Amino acid sequence: MSDSLHLACPHCLAINRVATARLAASRCGKCKQPMFTRAPLELTSANYAALIERSELPVVVDFWAGWCGPCKMMAPVFAQSAAELEPRIRFAKLDTEAEPGLAGRFGIRSIPTLIVFKQGREIVRQAGLMQGSQLKRWLEPFLV
Repeated sequence: MSDSLHLACPHCLAINRVATARLAASRCGKCKQPMFTRAPLELTSANYAALIERSELPVVVDFWAGWCGPCKMMAPVFAQSAAELEPRIRFAKLDTEAEPGLAGRFGIRSIPTLIVFKQGREIVRQAGLMQGSQLKRWLEPFLV
């Protein structure tokens, strides 16, 4: 593993080179905001390229919709996992109703669907509701 990673600031989208040993305490060189919020980021077509394609840190994306019962049940599990596992992996949520183009790009047919990306490439996906312990076990191979 490299001693540093390139990743986008969740606030201003500037690309930062961050030492892996200092991920938890890292701040953006441009806007000075924390690089990790310990909460899922809202993924949109405007920030997708910076947060997913240009990030060397793996990102798990929850594709969801507001009308979806299982998505609502998974939301607190996903948020709790973000609080526990960041900065070893980044968490993001994509509302398939608000961003149908991005959802279509990845062939999302059922929700919730989780996809782990690394440098813009899909590594693995899982459709359906997951409990906290299942989610953590599933993400274990991708943690930095």
